[in-house]
Amino acid sequence: MDALQGTERFAVAQKITLMVNRYEIRAVDGNGQPAGLLAVAQQKRAAFKEQVTFYADESRKTPIFSFKARQRFDLGATYDVLDAAGAPIGSFRKDFGKSLLRSTWHLDAPGVQAVGSERSAGVAIARRLWELVPLTEALPAPFVFHFDFVDASGQVVMTSERGRSLRDRYDVTVPGARLDGRVAAAMAVALDALQDR
Repeated sequence: MDALQGTERFAVAQKITLMVNRYEIRAVDGNGQPAGLLAVAQQKRAAFKEQVTFYADESRKTPIFSFKARQRFDLGATYDVLDAAGAPIGSFRKDFGKSLLRSTWHLDAPGVQAVGSERSAGVAIARRLWELVPLTEALPAPFVFHFDFVDASGQVVMTSERGRSLRDRYDVTVPGARLDGRVAAAMAVALDALQDR
C-alpha cells in the first residue's frame, strides 16, 4: 500500500535542477511543517509527451505512480494517473476555455468527480496581467494562489494552497481522504508543472 493512500494532508515542494523539474512530497507534522518523505516526482523538461514519474525515494529506483498525457501538444490534454503497474487510477484535464480568465481543472478518480479552480478571481486576473509585462518571467511572481476542488454537491475534495517562499511550495489537503492520495499528489504537482500550458 502506497504511503499517500489515505493521507489527508501533505506538502509539495519544487526542487529546481538543470535538466528536470523535481518535486518532494512530504507528510505534514502536527505544526503544519513538512516531515517524512512520501515520494519524489520528476518531470523531464521539453519532453515530447508530458510525463511525470513519482518514486519512493531520492534514489529514483522504485517508481510508485505517474501521470502521462494521452496526446501531445494539446491545450486541453487529458492526463492519466497510473499506478506502479501502469493501471489507471484517475485522470485530470485543464478546461482551456474557462482557464483563460481563471484556471480550471476537471479531476476524476474512483468515486470522485470534481472541478478545481483558482480560489480568487482577482488574483487570477492579476497573474495574467503580470505575465503580459516583459521580463517578469525572470522574477518570482508576487501572487500567492490557491485551488479548491469541489464535487457536484459542493463538497471540497482537495485544496492546494501555495505558500510564500522563493521556491514553489504547496500545502495540500484531502478532507476525509476521499480522493486517492496518489491522484491528489499528481494533481498538486500538475498545478505547478503544467499551469502555464
